[in-house]
Amino acid sequence: MIKVGITGGIGSGKSIVAKILTVIGFPVFDSDTEAKLLMVNNRNVIQQVKEVFGEEAYIDKQLNRKYLADKIFNNEELKEQLNAIVHPAVRQEFEDWSNRQDSSLVFNEAAILFEIGRYKDFDYTILVTAPEELRIQRVIDRDKTTRKEVLKRMENQWKDEEKKALASFVINNDNEELVTLQIESILRSLGETI
Repeated sequence: MIKVGITGGIGSGKSIVAKILTVIGFPVFDSDTEAKLLMVNNRNVIQQVKEVFGEEAYIDKQLNRKYLADKIFNNEELKEQLNAIVHPAVRQEFEDWSNRQDSSLVFNEAAILFEIGRYKDFDYTILVTAPEELRIQRVIDRDKTTRKEVLKRMENQWKDEEKKALASFVINNDNEELVTLQIESILRSLGETI
């Protein structure tokens, strides 16, 4: 089984690529969604989060997102502690999920694949890119947020040039090149026919 990581900066369109692959018939694991689920469903994760952040991290068995966000906002050490709890659990969940798939090719969509060194866990990686201004506008439209907020979120991610040096494939999602054709080309490179 070939494992392929899909990543890209906020607003690049990695979720679009993942959806297209799903429609074509390939299994795609969404790390961000899974992380959110594990934080409310996995007893071990919940216990560790409470040990670090206190009982206030949960209200009525639901994650107190605002409380956690406030705690880690300007505290790199706490953010790293949270990541050290969640990322290994997500990685294990992906491995378990992969073992249940009967496809020769599985994909994992993850926002910070390169930043946390997870790209090494995959046979190949796909980096989805788009011009910065287009990415900013997409996120403003999608999340009903401000330019300032988007730029703040972008600061936590590597620049595309850094990621390109490590990526196996790059998809340009600039609203000019057809993403589907780029996906088909990658699949052919991986020995798949559509």
